[in-house]
Amino acid sequence: MASYPIFVLKRFGQFLLVVFLGISATFFITHLTPIDPVEQSIGAIQQMGQSDPRAVDLMRQSLRELYGMEGSLWQQYLHFWTRLATGDLGPSLSAFPTPVSTIILRSLPWTIGLMTVSTLITFVLGNTIGALAGYYRKNVVLKTVSLVFIAMQPIPYYILAFVLIILFGYLWPILPINGGYEMNTNLQLSFALVFDILRHSILPALSLILVGTGGWLIGMRALVSNIVTEDYVVFAELGGVPKNRILLSYVARNAMVPQFTGLAMSLGAIFNGTVITEIVFGFPGIGNLLISAVHAGDYSLVLGLSALSIVGVAAAVFIIDILSPLIDPRIKVE
Repeated sequence: MASYPIFVLKRFGQFLLVVFLGISATFFITHLTPIDPVEQSIGAIQQMGQSDPRAVDLMRQSLRELYGMEGSLWQQYLHFWTRLATGDLGPSLSAFPTPVSTIILRSLPWTIGLMTVSTLITFVLGNTIGALAGYYRKNVVLKTVSLVFIAMQPIPYYILAFVLIILFGYLWPILPINGGYEMNTNLQLSFALVFDILRHSILPALSLILVGTGGWLIGMRALVSNIVTEDYVVFAELGGVPKNRILLSYVARNAMVPQFTGLAMSLGAIFNGTVITEIVFGFPGIGNLLISAVHAGDYSLVLGLSALSIVGVAAAVFIIDILSPLIDPRIKVE
């Protein structure tokens, strides 16, 4: 393991390169769009009755400075990285003058909570059923359960979300179908508030779990089906090692390494999988915020959210890369 620090440094260099290229691409894409946030703001001000040319010019100059749009595209690019290094993403166009970072921090906990809990439940459920179904291939119950989850896996999130809304919002109205909490709720931390948030999170989380479990199940079952034919597994079975121990210590442990990589990427992409779900259920998370920013032409907010996603995915892949040699001794770092 003497070369492990060098391996970590190389992976960290790749992480920085991916983040740099990803954010740079997002910057140029957003700045090359025909939408000009400054002119949109000026137009909105003029509609409110402000028509003094001198005041409009001063306002335009101030807004260009606030949005970092002074100078050439290259100068704007350098200015953007300077501000980003200090955590300054500029003001939001759609919620001016609120900083983009403030808006993101308001929505981020909602998506982190929803995405983390639903992803972990999906991961555990899918891999557990997949491992059992791959090892005990003749079990009728496992075949039936696997078939149900695999059949739901191709269903789009929004279709299943609408089905859940009809079932639990209208036919059997026992769960809330919109928002993150009841209107006029006191947002002071209390048991009642936590319970209310959990109730509003059940249907969005359930839609993600039902659709996502099949993917983990298919992958795990395929990995286990290949591993059970390996010589060391066959010898263990012939040697009389208990099946449960073979499954846990020999089969599932080796099959979990690529699954953990997928888990890290899923957790890193904090809002990629929840955009449609949050819109359908009106959940106040990052995905809903992103769509609102796109419709409003708020490219400062879009850029901030995209940068967050890029860093999250790249960081997750970096962490799982440096942990893989420690989890699986077959992975060499030389």
